[in-house]
Amino acid sequence: MKKTTLLGGLTPARFLRDYWHKKPLLIRQALPGFTPLMSREALFGMAARDDIESRLITHFKQQWHMENGPIGTLPSIRKSDWTLLVQGVNLHDDAADALLRQFRFIPDARLDDLMISYATDGGGVGPHFDSYDVFLLQAHGRRRWRIGAQKDLSLLDDMPLKILRNFQPQQEFVLEPGDMLYLPPHYAHDGTAIGECMTYSIGFRAPSYQELGEAFLQFMADSIDLPGRYADSGLAAGKHPAEIGPAMLSQVAAQLDKVRFTQDDITIFLGEYLSEPKAHVFFDPPASPLTPARFAQAGGKHGVKLSRKTQMLYRGKHVFINGESFAIDRADKGLLTTLADMRRLDGSAVSQASKDVTEALYNWYRDGWIDLD
Repeated sequence: MKKTTLLGGLTPARFLRDYWHKKPLLIRQALPGFTPLMSREALFGMAARDDIESRLITHFKQQWHMENGPIGTLPSIRKSDWTLLVQGVNLHDDAADALLRQFRFIPDARLDDLMISYATDGGGVGPHFDSYDVFLLQAHGRRRWRIGAQKDLSLLDDMPLKILRNFQPQQEFVLEPGDMLYLPPHYAHDGTAIGECMTYSIGFRAPSYQELGEAFLQFMADSIDLPGRYADSGLAAGKHPAEIGPAMLSQVAAQLDKVRFTQDDITIFLGEYLSEPKAHVFFDPPASPLTPARFAQAGGKHGVKLSRKTQMLYRGKHVFINGESFAIDRADKGLLTTLADMRRLDGSAVSQASKDVTEALYNWYRDGWIDLD
């Protein structure tokens, strides 16, 4: 892999070896000459939508307050100490999606979203830590970052935000447009706007094992098969009617012990779980969809591409797209894994697709999961 300014002259392999999950990295001019991908007015418009997650955080008169979107009315941009956070901008803007895809040296299964933070002078969200890796790209104006590798991660009580009780910064940087700061999980940091500024956060998924375990048990509930019903033909009279007897415990335990899961079960669960769209994500099907024949003709000429909102993953013989899974044969695997990796297929590839894949592509087009390129 080539060295890149995005990682300060490091190759992705060296960055992953020396910094990922380990220590911060300040990258001056990661994206030289970078300018914001959208105006503040466009960002404010996104915050007012009910299909986009946003938060308004203020620190007026030394009091923290947080309001969840949609946010129709914002404080004056001349008023200091407030921040607007807009999540998942990459789902709604081509340029933001293209920026996020520059970080695909990290697997798609881990890449989450692009969040834009707009702040007036003094604005921020207080000293805190994230449970996931993050790249903080300065897009407009300047922001002062103070960071520290402290072990005390206790939080202030009765606060609308998760703010560290005892923040002890060890380093301080002022980022200019195009500069970027990488922070590993649980690294304490506090960013404060110097004048009006915008910061882009590239975040990564890191679900808790508790969350995964609960979701997996729900997934398995739809697939277990335990025939029969509890019976106790040899029941004997007892002296303690409220006691659960040992025979009943043993019989139920023996039946529940038949519940098994395989590597394939885990693969299918994980693929569906990691490709499932978030609750606020809605797809836009074509208003006047082409017929299957017209779609095949247009796809063979122009190719197809995944929607910005589509997450497509694969493992072995399984392909996952937006929470659904498909078993594929060897003949179709190359084409579908190429679509997942490249997020598009050219016309010649679409023309060579099997009948099953052509039908799947058309259904995904009807659902708004893919577009004609």
